Amino acid sequence: MREIKLLMDGITLGECPRWHDGRLWFSDWGARQLIAVDMDGRHEVIDSFDVMPFSFDWQPDGRQLIIAGKTLWRRDKNGVRERWVDLSSYGETGWNEIVCDGRGNVYVNTINFDFPGGAFKPGHVALVTQAGEIEIVARDIAFPNGMAVTRDNRTLIVGESFTKTLSAFDIAADGRLSNRRVWATLTGGPDGITLDAEDCVWSSAFEKAVRVKAGGEVLEEIPLDRFCFATMLGGDDGRTLFMVCNEWTGTTANLGKTGRIYWTRVESPRAGWPG
Repeated sequence: MREIKLLMDGITLGECPRWHDGRLWFSDWGARQLIAVDMDGRHEVIDSFDVMPFSFDWQPDGRQLIIAGKTLWRRDKNGVRERWVDLSSYGETGWNEIVCDGRGNVYVNTINFDFPGGAFKPGHVALVTQAGEIEIVARDIAFPNGMAVTRDNRTLIVGESFTKTLSAFDIAADGRLSNRRVWATLTGGPDGITLDAEDCVWSSAFEKAVRVKAGGEVLEEIPLDRFCFATMLGGDDGRTLFMVCNEWTGTTANLGKTGRIYWTRVESPRAGWPG
C-alpha cells in the first residue's frame, strides 16, 4: 500500500496543480490566490484574482498563461501580467481549465452554465492560437474539466465529469480537433488529470485518484479522505504524484479551509520528463 503524505493544508478550494521550477503551483479558488509550495510545505502567494474560477498553464517559452473569469492573461517571468485575449464572446459563464501543447497552441474549456444551481448545458473547448485568435473546436462536452496533451502533440484528452469519461481528440497541425472518441470510462467523474510516460492518465475520481490506460483498464486506485479535485506529476524526477483534495458539499457557499494537498511516489514519471 502506498504511503500518502500531506504537503499542505488550510486551503479553501484547491484546483489546477502544475509543477514548475521546483515547486507545485496551484489555484486556491476560494481564497482567489495563485500559490506555489515547495516539498517542505513552504508556500508563497504568487498572485491574486478577484474571480472564480481561474486556472493556468505554461507555454513552451516559459510564459505563464492564466484564465480568470472571461479573460486570458499573459504573465512574464518577472511577474508582470497583461490582458491578452477577451474570451467573453465564446463563453458567458467563464472558463474552467487550460492546457498548452508543445507548439504553443492553447486549449481552454467552459462548462457553459452556472454551477452549482444552474440548469445544465453542454460545454465546449476553444483553441487560442499564438496570434490570439479564438475558435471553438469541440462542442457538447458534459462538464469539461481537466485536459492533457500527449507527448507527440497529436492527442488532446478531456475529462467529462458528468459522464465519468475521458474523451480524446486528434489534434491537427493547425490545432483543430477531430475524431472524438471515448478514451476511458471511470467510476467517478474526472477532474484534473495528468499523463505519465507510459501514456496512462492519473485522474481524480471522487474520493480517490486512479491511474487508467486507454480503453479504460484501471491500473491503480488511491483512496483519499476527501474529494480529489486534481492530480499532477512532478518532483525532481517526475515521479511524485500530487493530489489536490477538498471537502465538497456540492456548493461553493460557506467554504471552510478543508483543502489539502497530498503526495506519494509512483513508478512512471510525468510524460515528457524532464521538462
